[in-house]
Amino acid sequence: MSAIDDLPPLRDVIREHSLSARKSLGQNFLLDLNLTARIARAAGPLEDCTVIEVGPGPGGLTRALLALGAKRVIAIERDERALAALDYIVKRYPGRIEIVHGDAQDFDPRPLLDAGKAKIIANLPYNIATQLLVDWLSIEPWPPWYDTMVLMFQREVAERIVAHEDEEAYGRLAVLANWRAETKILFDISPAAFVPQPKVTSSVVRLIPRAAPEPCDRRMLEQVATAAFGQRRKMLRQSLKSLSADPARLAAAAQVDATRRAETIPVAGFVAMARELADIRSTK
Repeated sequence: MSAIDDLPPLRDVIREHSLSARKSLGQNFLLDLNLTARIARAAGPLEDCTVIEVGPGPGGLTRALLALGAKRVIAIERDERALAALDYIVKRYPGRIEIVHGDAQDFDPRPLLDAGKAKIIANLPYNIATQLLVDWLSIEPWPPWYDTMVLMFQREVAERIVAHEDEEAYGRLAVLANWRAETKILFDISPAAFVPQPKVTSSVVRLIPRAAPEPCDRRMLEQVATAAFGQRRKMLRQSLKSLSADPARLAAAAQVDATRRAETIPVAGFVAMARELADIRSTK
């Protein structure tokens, strides 16, 4: 008997289906069902929710989500070997889980969603984790189809997501993430909890979409942040030249001096510069 259900231990499932983790797929299997349950609980009540999970592997987190009452789980798995391993969960929870064989980067879950709440809860494959997050934060129109994301990243990436100005990890990802969501690192997970053990600590991050972020064109915001942080040790008067707009005018819109560096500018400053850039380009 496991900590959360009456299904076989995950190590037995992995052994039966020869599910050795593949580095090419960014796989590291989390086998501690107490930890998977902690991740699932971090997203709040699940009873009325459809959960999107990416990379279920042998199904540890999948089991926790269902055992804790998720109305429905849509699990996207690229690794064909894992499909048979997940079948035992499908049989244990009939009608509540759908396995999608495919690449999460190409998958749009919206046609499968009903009118209820949706959450994204996942131990993301390391090699596509950041890009998936950027994709989910770039959804238009906003607010998106999900109301919460609880995601696991390498600790270094997690710090980049939640960082604020004047912090070493602050950069383009933090600007996008904190413009559109409230972000928080909830807890860390030791490498020893995974098979195989990664070389780094992992962190679970919660992102709650802001219903009404400060208005600006997302593409302009990304361009300003890319230019500013692309030469992060240089002053704005130099780094923003690549935008073909007067850096002093952009900086003034953010109410900062053009001698400041990107890492010192808060998210609201980048939003103000993005709006100014949009105005400049609309008059050309």
